[in-house]
Amino acid sequence: MNVYKRKDNPTGPYWYRFNYKGQRIRRSSDVYNKQDARDIASAYRTQLAKCEVGIEEPEEVAPIPKFKQAMADFLDWSEQEYAAHPATHRRYTISSLALLRYFGTSPLDRITSDDVEKFKTWRAKQKGLPRGKKSNKAKKPTKQLRPATVNRELACLKHLFSRNGATVATNPVRGVKFLDEDNEQTRVLNAEEEKLYLLAASQPLQDIATLMLETGMRPEEVYRIRRENVHLEQGYVFNPYGKTKAAKRKVPLSEAACAVVAKRLEKAKSEFLFPGRSTDGPIVKANSAHYATLKRCKVAAFRIYDLRHTWASRSAMAGVDLVTLAAMLGHSKINMVMRYAHPTEEHQFAAMEKRQRYVVK
Repeated sequence: MNVYKRKDNPTGPYWYRFNYKGQRIRRSSDVYNKQDARDIASAYRTQLAKCEVGIEEPEEVAPIPKFKQAMADFLDWSEQEYAAHPATHRRYTISSLALLRYFGTSPLDRITSDDVEKFKTWRAKQKGLPRGKKSNKAKKPTKQLRPATVNRELACLKHLFSRNGATVATNPVRGVKFLDEDNEQTRVLNAEEEKLYLLAASQPLQDIATLMLETGMRPEEVYRIRRENVHLEQGYVFNPYGKTKAAKRKVPLSEAACAVVAKRLEKAKSEFLFPGRSTDGPIVKANSAHYATLKRCKVAAFRIYDLRHTWASRSAMAGVDLVTLAAMLGHSKINMVMRYAHPTEEHQFAAMEKRQRYVVK
């Protein structure tokens, strides 16, 4: 038995729903207290069992949508809900592709936890294109899908069912264990790799990479820098985006970063320093340019996001304390910084020598 508020009338009375002899019962309790609504639902079920009342077909019972329609509705909602965070909607859109192939036109209430487990197993065995490869018929998937990809799809599915709580009695993804992920990221560029990469990078990737290496900003934070948020005289860029208060911050600029921002300000013809090609908004991503640059410069593979790791690691090795580092990275908790700060082996050996000199004295 489930007692809930309707999403289209969150200030209205509580509703209840349950299955009785194969039929779905859903009615309004006409009360605003949750416990009272539970009592009314229990009393009605008892009346049904005693045959004191007949099962009525309530007008409010909507037909159970097919998975395809439910996903379309979910993506429409996501586009509006995450208008300020387009990357989130884009991730759901990408995750929906495999889900639609597997669940197709299945009624939403017929999908069980066992079905979700089977999807997880099926998807984990599939292969995808190597990073940087655009999908087309001439290229065949050769790389095993990462656990993170499957988990993002499961997360999308779970959110979809949460959004349809008034339609389905339970969320079949709840209780399904996600795949283990190796989240340790230890890729930090050395000075020679940075030099080769930047020399080989085309624009605007070169400027994007430079800003990340000089400020530690996230890729999407760099993409969305607006003229109005640049304060060169004060030496910072304000980032108004982020899911937490800590992410919305003033980002100090180094001399090299100031030079890049000043150049972009002079050349930019829109409100964004990194405008997109076909819209008035910023660029969405620079992955294609990044992988092309890696191929040209012959530097060992890394993600654009690792430029942020590199800045954080160098800052930690330079003596920046973790509290300050967390604030500069836009994190609300110090423990989050530990994922980014990776001292090099040379720095660790130098630290041991420093300790040895201290002990000897």
